[in-house]
Parts: sequence; structure tokens; C-alpha cells
Amino acid sequence: KYGIKKANTYNYENFDSIASNDDIDIVYIVLPNSMHAEYTIRAAKAGKHVICEKPMALNAAEGQAMIDACKANGVMLSIGYRLHFDPNTIEIMKLAEERPYGPIKYVQSEAAFAIGNNLDAWRLNRELAGGGAVMDMGIYCIQAARYATGEEPIAIRAQETKTDWGKFKEVDETVTWQMEFPGGAYSNSTTSYNLRANRLYVSYAQGAALLEPATKYTGIKGRVFRGQNPVRTLEVQTVNQQERQMDGFARGVREGIPSIVSGEEGLRDMKVIDALYRSLATGGKRVEI
Repeated sequence: KYGIKKANTYNYENFDSIASNDDIDIVYIVLPNSMHAEYTIRAAKAGKHVICEKPMALNAAEGQAMIDACKANGVMLSIGYRLHFDPNTIEIMKLAEERPYGPIKYVQSEAAFAIGNNLDAWRLNRELAGGGAVMDMGIYCIQAARYATGEEPIAIRAQETKTDWGKFKEVDETVTWQMEFPGGAYSNSTTSYNLRANRLYVSYAQGAALLEPATKYTGIKGRVFRGQNPVRTLEVQTVNQQERQMDGFARGVREGIPSIVSGEEGLRDMKVIDALYRSLATGGKRVEI
């Protein structure tokens, strides 16, 4: 269908033999979460550069092992954060950097969808997924709060709600959490496998910004406000986020330029997720990151 040579097609049994194939420079890991670390490390040992889907791993320890393996084998690692290549998301990042409306005060990020009733889906299996909505969609919320503030969170509190204990017996269904940032901003985020939400709102001292939808593959749009008055519309930009992501990584590999969504970027999110789950385990207590 895609014109791929049989010699460039691999399975789980013969994957490691990819090391002898000079036609392949980069491996894109799109397996269930629990397999990300293993296959990233195996690809690195085979001498291949790696793009790994989000979340990069099940926890920060695995993420660090992936980074270490890639460095030890002289290959580059990138995480599949396609939104870093979306024009309107980049505008939110610029507002965090330039701060034309003053300090960031508050961020609200939401990413959720209704997962359906296939109880055999790997996302509902803790062994394969490592978690539920947090690992799959919540990572968008964490990313959004980080790039909307331009800062790394220092503490977190998290709360979980379940309305379907049968379907979500192994993984989290709906989680809300609050994060503190060193500059004084705080965020409130919600993710779920049982409702629909897709929004990023940022409040500045003298304005605000809104993306809705905020994480889709197409159609991201929003507005920027001074006070309560809209001053700019962020129109839908017709771009292929993943094409830009993969082309950017390929150029970086050829030119020796580190990815803007490096393994270290993924590791920062895993540290937040580790802290989030610790907070849930202690009944929502504040946990430092």
C-alpha cells in the first residue's frame, strides 16, 4: 500500500536486525505506552535515531533510561509533541516569552474524550497503558500549562473521579489537578476518558488568550484579549503538525541540531505525572515536583 520494501519491514521478532539496514535512519515508536522504553532503547542500540510518541514512558526513571541509551549510542531522541509545530500554539508560547500583557496569573487546560465501550482497548489495560486519561490526554494539559507559562511547575495537587468502575477498574477515568509555578501563576487542569473537552485559557495581568480547540490535529483556533476586549483572532492554520514535526527532526538529524521536543522535554512531563500519581495516592495532598 505504501510502497515500502519488504527488506525495510520488521516485526517484534526481528526488530533488532534493523541495525544492519542502512536505509533506515529513524524509528518512530507508536506502540502502547509500556513498550516505549524497551523499543526506544533497542532502536538506540541498533544505531537508529528515535521519535517516541507521548507519553515517552511509564515514569521518569524509564524516561531517563531512554535518554541515557540514546546518548550512549550517539543517536538523537525526540518526543511526539506535534503541537510545538502548530502556529497558534506557537503564538501562546510567544506570549509566555514576551509577556505583552504582563505576568501570567492563571492557566486552565482541558483535554478529554469519551473512549467508547471496547473493554479490550489497550488504553484500558494498566499493564499496557500505565495509567488512564492522564497518560493519554492529561499530558496535553501538562504541556499546555508549561508552555503557556514558560515555567516548570513546582508542586501539584490531584483529585480523581470515577463514574464507571467497571470500564475504568484498572485506569483513571477523570482527573483534575492544580499546579503551582515559581513566578506565582497557578493552573487548573482536567482530563477524562468519559467526557469531551479541548480548551486552553491563559489569564495575564492585563489580558487573556484562548485556544478552543487546543489540541486537535487540525482546526486549532482562538483569540487574544487586552483586558476583556479581543485584539487578535488566531485563525485556523492549515498545516500538518506531524509532517512538520517529522521533517524538523529529520533536518535536525542531518544537521546535528537537537530536537525542540527532545527526550529531556518528555522527561519533564514524566516528572509531573509521577508527582500527580503520588498526589492521587495520598488523597490529593500537595506534592513537590
